[in-house]
Amino acid sequence: MNFPDLMIRSERSRFKSHLLTCLGGEWPEPCPLNPRVVERIQREDHTLEKVEYQVEPGECVTSYVLVPNKPICAPTPAIAVWHQHNGEHQFGKSEPAGLMGSPIHHTGVALVQEGYIVICPDAIAFEERRDSTKKNLDCERFIFQNYLMRGKSLIWKNILDMRRAVDYLSSREDVDKDRIGCYGHSLGSTFGWMVAPWEDRLKCIVGNCCLPTYEAMENEKIVHSFSNYVPGLFQFGDTPEIVSLIAPRPLHLNFGELDAGNPINAVKEALRRIANVYKSLDASENFSYLIEQGVGHTLTARMWEEAKAKFKKHL
Repeated sequence: MNFPDLMIRSERSRFKSHLLTCLGGEWPEPCPLNPRVVERIQREDHTLEKVEYQVEPGECVTSYVLVPNKPICAPTPAIAVWHQHNGEHQFGKSEPAGLMGSPIHHTGVALVQEGYIVICPDAIAFEERRDSTKKNLDCERFIFQNYLMRGKSLIWKNILDMRRAVDYLSSREDVDKDRIGCYGHSLGSTFGWMVAPWEDRLKCIVGNCCLPTYEAMENEKIVHSFSNYVPGLFQFGDTPEIVSLIAPRPLHLNFGELDAGNPINAVKEALRRIANVYKSLDASENFSYLIEQGVGHTLTARMWEEAKAKFKKHL
């Protein structure tokens, strides 16, 4: 399907309204956070806090917060790291916090070592938010179907929970509320560009290796995780149109040329559409991307340097 670039403010507003309806409707009024620190562990260069806060009445989420021993400044810029999927529901917040999983994705640790305060939450169906009575995939599918039957998508719930993570960061006296960003790899990248249109407090967004278009998924017979799907949206636009709602705020996206889940020709067309929106808003300098040749769905040293540079410039 061919969609017009979202060049006019009224077009962007109309598409955003359609998006909210397809996601599941208006966001509820935020309930009290009621935050508490469950545990503190002193590491060599930072403190690891396990925190708990309320996302909806009666529903609490645990996250890891990494606080540098030597912050960039006080108050300190902060970054939310959304974890990947990779079919590893036993991993969630603990991978970017450096407690398990692949060392290349211990990105929360890498960012706290740069001087940022970092929060790593569990997405629903992952780590401490799994249903122990079900297998991993069945747990995620079960949650997806329950929201769907109530007229909401799973990503609606994830966006709600991510906004509460930003609420928590904003509530901390040591966080500079005007300098909050987010980073994610794979599903975490999708989380970043899905939440950012609804969260203006995110001043810089970086995503690594994920911008599947619905058109490419259909044409190439690609199946992604449940949080990638917004029911009914394809009649109004595709994922590039969602990402374009972030403009004019700073955004950087990394891709591997050989990533089978993100066909590179579709990615290039998506990037063209996003770039046109930034250009129309006189904000071309705020949008950047890297397509690294000869690599697939991964985080390379070059990709990570691009991510750090974006945060350094805008946070």
